[in-house]
Amino acid sequence: MSRQRSRARFLMVESQRETAQMEGGQDIRLLSRLFPYLAKHKGLFIVALVLMPLVAAVSAAQPAITKYAVDAMVAGDVDGVVRMALFLAAAVVGEFLLGFAQTYSMQLGGQLATADLRDDVFAHVQRLAVRYFDRTPVGRVVTRVTSDIDSLSELFSTGAITAAADLLRLAFYAVSMMILDLELALVTFVAIPPLLVIVNAFRRKARVAFRAIRVHVAELNTYMAEQVAGIGVIQAYGKERECAGEYAELNADYRNANYLAIRYDALLYSVVEAVAAASIAGVLFYAAHQALGIGEAGAAVAYIGTVVAFYEYIQRFFIPIRDLSTKYTVIQHALASSERIFQTLDVDELDAPGGDRPLPTEFQGPAIEARGLTFGYRPDQTVLHDIHLSIAPGERVAVVGATGSGKTTLTSLLLRLYEPPEGALFVRGVDVRELDARSLREAFSVVPQDVFLFTGTILENIALDEEIDEDRAREALRKVGALEMVGRRGGLYAQVSERGQNFSAGERQLLAFARAVYRDRPFLILDEATANVDSETEAHLERAVHRALEGRTSIVIAHRLSTIKTADRILVFHHGKLAEQGTHEELLALGGIYQRLHALHFDQAAE
Repeated sequence: MSRQRSRARFLMVESQRETAQMEGGQDIRLLSRLFPYLAKHKGLFIVALVLMPLVAAVSAAQPAITKYAVDAMVAGDVDGVVRMALFLAAAVVGEFLLGFAQTYSMQLGGQLATADLRDDVFAHVQRLAVRYFDRTPVGRVVTRVTSDIDSLSELFSTGAITAAADLLRLAFYAVSMMILDLELALVTFVAIPPLLVIVNAFRRKARVAFRAIRVHVAELNTYMAEQVAGIGVIQAYGKERECAGEYAELNADYRNANYLAIRYDALLYSVVEAVAAASIAGVLFYAAHQALGIGEAGAAVAYIGTVVAFYEYIQRFFIPIRDLSTKYTVIQHALASSERIFQTLDVDELDAPGGDRPLPTEFQGPAIEARGLTFGYRPDQTVLHDIHLSIAPGERVAVVGATGSGKTTLTSLLLRLYEPPEGALFVRGVDVRELDARSLREAFSVVPQDVFLFTGTILENIALDEEIDEDRAREALRKVGALEMVGRRGGLYAQVSERGQNFSAGERQLLAFARAVYRDRPFLILDEATANVDSETEAHLERAVHRALEGRTSIVIAHRLSTIKTADRILVFHHGKLAEQGTHEELLALGGIYQRLHALHFDQAAE
């Protein structure tokens, strides 16, 4: 089975599970969850709701005016015809103006409500724990915040709300027809029960089809995000044709899902059209039979106005019914999206839950301490096991070990990106689980190996969320030896493209160092921070970092042992345990794991 097929099968199984959880009365529940967002802009919706019956009444009055105009024409009343023509023109203009105001206020309120929902979904996604993103494709998350909410906004433009206006029009037309001629109205209404049965038969199948569409949209977005992120690898290995084939399969699945939805939509629309045509034929036949049965010629002639008006009522009556069939499709599409939106909002894996204590500024004892710290990304995979360590204020500690030994995991736990199931981690004497996550993280500057730069200017990327100070940024760049590089690039206001792709890996790392120096926090974490720079740049950085680390508690993770010789203490991790610790000289004299790593490193360097 291809990689794409494996993903598709997984997503379809997930979709079926979600579908089973969403059956039975969930439409009302979903709409009720939207109500708080609508209530924020109730003024606009109240205006729209007040205007709805006025628009329906003006629309329903027009066939009646036409009847009186025909009656006046038959009677030879020219003044009456002119008067009715003026009334009809006024009704048409009134319907246009009232309809515009009603539609504008309704759609404006809907867009404001969906904008609020989009803000809430984005804010919730930001609060989710890192472990959620470890298992959730990026494309799926992006789909929830973008296209799913766009589909939901159609509820207000061409969906449920305008469908309510159509139902109101139907009610006014029905009452008007019954007042005009009860028998002809009953003939028209005979077509409604079978039509409702047909619509209900399509409802569940249409919902399943639109759920499948949302699943395949998410899969397409996920695959595209993966391909764009890995385009360099794809081109380097010449995999363009294979990837295009996989995308074509995904696109075909999405197309087929749309085909199924289109079939239901087209079939439902055609059934409504057929029922409407049959109803009109029946009404006209009955009206003709009634007219022929009228004995007096004058009365039969007078019946012409009623037939003309009733024919117009029938035409108007089935227009909203046809629209409702289309809008039902939109509603199904939007409700399928809303299911997935609220499923995302219902995810309770929040980042750093609980804890509201601020990080103390005054304390005694170690700056960082671990007691029996144990952690695994999965229950069956322990990464750190029973770690005990203590780091003094201002101490520069290096962490070394083989790949997968738990070095970066330690710093992730320190920043509360994950929660340890056993043991505890303390910062300034307080368990990190009791600390407010924002207060904790604001005390740290972090320079990762994989540097992320945001679209904007160099200055904005250095200052990040701090107050922008050009002089302070230049000083930070000077300290890390990057001022000349930035000058060559066009200065502080030079543009940074998406993810900083217009900068080399080494240049991005220099900017990350400048960001950390600019941030000027009491704790500093360097995670393989010199891995992507050349030896000359590394030498500049080491001198700059040495000055920047003075008076700060720091953790330096490195594979290149030459960068950590001057550390106050070196922690050696091996298979998730703290195997050794001491200075560079002490560990070499110990002749253990560190000594072997050191010998291996310099043997490779000599080659």
